[in-house]
Amino acid sequence: MRLAKKPAAALNAGMPISVVTGAAGFLGSHLVDKLLGHGHEVIGIDNFITGNPDNLAHLTGVKEFRFLSHDVTHHLFIDRPRIDYVFHFASPASPIDYLELPIQTLKVGSLGTHNALGLAKAKGARFVLASTSECYGDPLVHPQTEDYWGNVNPIGPRGVYDEAKRFAEAMTMAYHRSHGVQTRIVRIFNTYGPRMRLKDGRVVPAFVSQALRGEPLTVFGDGHQTRSFCYVSDLIEGIYRLSQSDYTLPVNIGNPTELTIREFAERIIRLTGSASTIMEKPLPVDDPKQRKPDITRAKQILGWEPVVGLEEGLEKTIGYFKTKV
Repeated sequence: MRLAKKPAAALNAGMPISVVTGAAGFLGSHLVDKLLGHGHEVIGIDNFITGNPDNLAHLTGVKEFRFLSHDVTHHLFIDRPRIDYVFHFASPASPIDYLELPIQTLKVGSLGTHNALGLAKAKGARFVLASTSECYGDPLVHPQTEDYWGNVNPIGPRGVYDEAKRFAEAMTMAYHRSHGVQTRIVRIFNTYGPRMRLKDGRVVPAFVSQALRGEPLTVFGDGHQTRSFCYVSDLIEGIYRLSQSDYTLPVNIGNPTELTIREFAERIIRLTGSASTIMEKPLPVDDPKQRKPDITRAKQILGWEPVVGLEEGLEKTIGYFKTKV
């Protein structure tokens, strides 16, 4: 993909300038669209280790968007005298990715976060960290509130992602306290929608693609573990509101509607009209048994809660995957 290049000077002196790392990813690309829709000039950064150029192809020729191919674990320099926001969304984010790329996952959570925070500090920008519900690990508290410290196995196979994000949160707060950087932290719960990769190891694309092909849906364990699923437009709206708020501590953004994985598989089969059956496989190591956000903080501080129902969101997502299978 070839994206239009712009001169270093801002397009409009009054236009907010935002940097988005991981811009070609599932969430990063939707965030870019959201920022452009709110009148931002956006500089997207990605090295395509897990991002997809197709996610940004619709922005070719958009004068308010500039793309830089760069690995944020290396020094990050933007030739602009002013940047208003740095959204750090770069990271492998699915089990397949961070199990295959453990060192890269740790590096982007540590070195990448350091570099992105350094950019925000140098430019006087507000910094927004994409953290995760995986900070809670296999939780002993349900639903999960932001003041819960979590139950994480730091040396397990999932620890590379969990601890990378926990470290990123710690570094973000250190820059806030020590350097006065305006920081925001969003803990993202399971999210789904168009632009997810078919084979990224997450349950929504796995189940939908299996159902559309008429293959058995793979349920790990007995399927009684729970998840809650937030449609991508709801999530991005919550993140944008957080970026505009004055709140500096972590905020859960997700949909609190909880159902078992088996129930979810059955719903996918029904919505796709598939003849697929359900096949059980052993539960992966440290796979969380329950996952449900407490979104009281988001409601009170941001006036945010999800508005897209599960079936509505799944129908849109299934329609997208029908073009990819």
